Amino acid sequence: MTLFGRKVPITLSIAVWFVVWELVGRAGLSSIVPPFTAVIAATITLLPTEKFASAARITLEAFALGMGLAVMIGVPVGVLMARFESVGRVLGLWVNIFISAPISALVPILMAVIGIGQSTVVVTVLLFAVFVIILDTQVGVKHASRSLEEMARSFGAGPAQLYTKVLILSALPEILAGIRLAVIRGVKGVVIGQLLVSIIGVGEMLELYSRNFMMEEFWALVVIIFIFAFALSEGVAWLERRVEFYAGTR
Repeated sequence: MTLFGRKVPITLSIAVWFVVWELVGRAGLSSIVPPFTAVIAATITLLPTEKFASAARITLEAFALGMGLAVMIGVPVGVLMARFESVGRVLGLWVNIFISAPISALVPILMAVIGIGQSTVVVTVLLFAVFVIILDTQVGVKHASRSLEEMARSFGAGPAQLYTKVLILSALPEILAGIRLAVIRGVKGVVIGQLLVSIIGVGEMLELYSRNFMMEEFWALVVIIFIFAFALSEGVAWLERRVEFYAGTR
């Protein structure tokens, strides 16, 4: 980041926001914004508790299942849409509708169809994440090198080898980009699902703290969720950069 012609670390902007947050909290301008130091103290107190460990386990389980299903469904569907024009025409409209639609509005419908419980949260994560994976996979496979495909065919590669060793690997940077975006959407999905559907896990704690005006604990939990989402996103982004370097040198 460049400021007044000088390069400054990107973390400086975060530090500035934390200072502003602390000043607003100390000034007592809003009852829902406690000082940032109080939030940090609440975070340190909250992390070792059994209640947080149990809520985190439930939330991570739903997130992992939903994201796993999103990858298992999204990548094959994206490949099919890219390779078969008829499939792309049939599914393309619906994929674009769902990726731009407010998925939160569908959660009450899921609750009526599937019921109240962890399964509905998993499906919510799936719906938040799967469509961006489909679109990015479709783009990646469509732009895969045709020369590599022709070379593989000339060396006698079968359909399975063509897809697994040429097309998927060529499209891997775009697939990982889709997964990175899907991870962020999936975190939103699991929190919204737990808040709206069954009030379990982290969603239950957020509801409890906000209802009882325990703002230090509420913001501590929000900060933990933000850090979790950012860490996952950066982890996938690191892998994405490694794959892009390999694809470029190859």
